[in-house]
Formats: sequence, C-alpha cells, structure tokens
Amino acid sequence: MPAVISTESFNSIVHFVTAANSNSFTEAAEQLGVSKSAIGKSIQRLEHNLGTALFHRTTRKISLTTEGEAYLASCQSALETLQMAEMALRSKLTEPTGTVRIDLPAAFGRSVMMPILMDMTKRYPHLKLTIIFNDRIIDPLDIGFDLAIRFGAVKDTTDLIARKLNDQQLIICASPDYLSAYGKPETLDDLNHHRCVLAWRGGAPLSWLIRDSEGKDVRIKPTPFHQISDGDAMIDACIAGAGLIQFPQALLRPHIQSGKLVPILSACNPAPTELNVIWPRARHLLPGVRFIIDELIALAGQKAFA
Repeated sequence: MPAVISTESFNSIVHFVTAANSNSFTEAAEQLGVSKSAIGKSIQRLEHNLGTALFHRTTRKISLTTEGEAYLASCQSALETLQMAEMALRSKLTEPTGTVRIDLPAAFGRSVMMPILMDMTKRYPHLKLTIIFNDRIIDPLDIGFDLAIRFGAVKDTTDLIARKLNDQQLIICASPDYLSAYGKPETLDDLNHHRCVLAWRGGAPLSWLIRDSEGKDVRIKPTPFHQISDGDAMIDACIAGAGLIQFPQALLRPHIQSGKLVPILSACNPAPTELNVIWPRARHLLPGVRFIIDELIALAGQKAFA
C-alpha cells in the first residue's frame, strides 16, 4: 500500500520550498502568513524526518546544502505536478497546461519538430516546453524527459512506451558544386573515391544504412573525410560542397527543392526507418504530455513527418 503523506509533512515541504526560494525564514513566514519560529520548527522537523540538513544556517543568512538543493528540485517538480493537475481539473482538461520536457534529435528537431511545437504553444499559451537537442540512444535507466523523438524501431518496455509516427527514407546527397568538382558516384564502390561526411557520436563515426547489390539492407562505414557531431553543421557542410551525407529525406527536402542538394545513388536507398515518439511508462500522463502525443500522432496521419 503506498505511503500517505501527512498534512504536517506537506506543510513542511511548502515551508521549505518558500524559504529556499526567498533565502530567508523571515520572508517565507511573511509570504505564508505564519511566524518565523513556526517556519523554523517546521523545517527542523522535516530535516529530522529526512535525516539530513537542508540549510546551512548562520546568524545572518541561510543557504541550501547540497542535499537541500537536490531536495528542492524534487519538491518543486512535485508541487508543479500538483498545480498542473489542479489546473487541468478546473479547466476540465479542455486546455493543455504546464511544462513538458521534450528530447529531440538535433537537426530533425530544429528543422521539422520545432515549428510544429511552437504552433502548439501559440494555440495554447499555458503550455510550456523544456526542449533538449541530442542524438543519444534513449537509456530507460536514465529517463529525464516527458517525451522524446527518435529514429529507428523502438519496442515498448517496462520503462518506455513508443508510438510510430511516419517512416523516414534515408537518402544520400551532395551539392551541385561538389558533383561538378568530383563527379557523380554511380556505385557503392565509387564511394571509396569520394569525400564522405559522417556523423561523429561517442568517439567514433556512425555507419550508413544502404541496400546492397543483392537487395539487402546492410551497414557500411565509408572512409570519413569529415566527421561532425552536429546534424545541422553536416548539412551546411554538404551544401558548401564538403562531401556526401546520408540523412532522412524529410530533413533534406527543402534543400533538394531549392537545388542546393542533389540525391544520388537512389538504388542504394534502404527500406524506410521508423520515427517514433517515446515516453516513460507511468500510471497517469499529465494533460500537456497527453495532448502533444495525440497531436503528433494526428499529424503523422496527415504524413506531416514523411
């Protein structure tokens, strides 16, 4: 049976958060309409129950201990969750509110996802986003997000839920200037004589997924001429004539339509890879998280990410 937090313990948490944010027991007491001694005793009880000091105290000021800083972050997150739940009930779930933490792949996130997410916040001004750009593999043991977007097949686990959006076609591209200077590769063997720009992750270049002469999708690692850790910078380098890149077609389409990039070796394009929205498995999803998931799935039905 889950533990039930007492009214006294909850009040102590509110007292602690107010004092921590104001850096003063006196100011916290004024904000909450109680005495300074009541604040001090309440926080002392909280520290006793936790078995650790939350504040450094002197005659002139208070400051958080390391443990106090960590506890404050957890308390503020919990209080915000309660606030969002209250707002959701008051609005009868008609409008998404609160802060949603979203983890996006860098280049795709900036170019494709950001305009979509910003449109959501325009329509719902109480929806706040904390957005992180990175391309790391999702670690269920180190979940620090409400939602994440990732390429590649992802199966539901005890910790994560995944829903497929649109398939993504990987293509190889080069700029017209590059092709004019170095010629157009016609076969995979020709890649040995070309400058390939590879993504740099975890201390090593990433491989490409291609369809070989037997019609099988295989991983290859062309000899890298340039290795770049940022997707946007890779695309910029390719447009500038630095070499060949492999990216999802949805991300390169604007540059292809403008004539800045040219698809090559189309016969080597692999089967489409998945684009998934992922979130930690929880008993209840906050309204803002649920809203964004539903919106993304609806947009996928319109091929918004294809």
